[in-house]
Amino acid sequence: MKSTLAITAYLEELKAESGATRKCLERIPVNLFDYKPHPKSMALGYLALLVAEIPLWIAVMIEQGEIDFATFKHQEVKTTEDLVAHLDENLKKAEQALSNATEEQLQGDFTLKANGQLLFASPVMGSISSTLNHWVHHRGQLTVYMRMNDIPVPSVYGPSADDKQF
Repeated sequence: MKSTLAITAYLEELKAESGATRKCLERIPVNLFDYKPHPKSMALGYLALLVAEIPLWIAVMIEQGEIDFATFKHQEVKTTEDLVAHLDENLKKAEQALSNATEEQLQGDFTLKANGQLLFASPVMGSISSTLNHWVHHRGQLTVYMRMNDIPVPSVYGPSADDKQF
């Protein structure tokens, strides 16, 4: 039996956040992929890739129950178009996994590891919610990098200084 209320809510949130995410990624120029606002910060290209990949985590959580940072394969993107296409692929995978998820999968355990060492464990259901929040957090980080590089920031939850549309 599927948990349709939770799945519907996750699908709606994924869809609601995907438009603004796509608008951000479409504006990231390849020539700034190596930009870092601080030596401790991640590079803009890696941050953009992370924002494009986080929806894939949802599919992996549901279908495999585990992500290990040591073995998780990152897509290599060479162009802005590659980045956006990667987001679209990962959104589709997340939507399919959510649409096909069973109650058993959602109540199962998700583990996050680094080289086999357990970092975090929780039920898949709660991990999906925190992953969506994590995605929004990194997209917010991305908009700061954009502002620092005079890349117009799109409207996300309302008008920005660059995009007056609500």
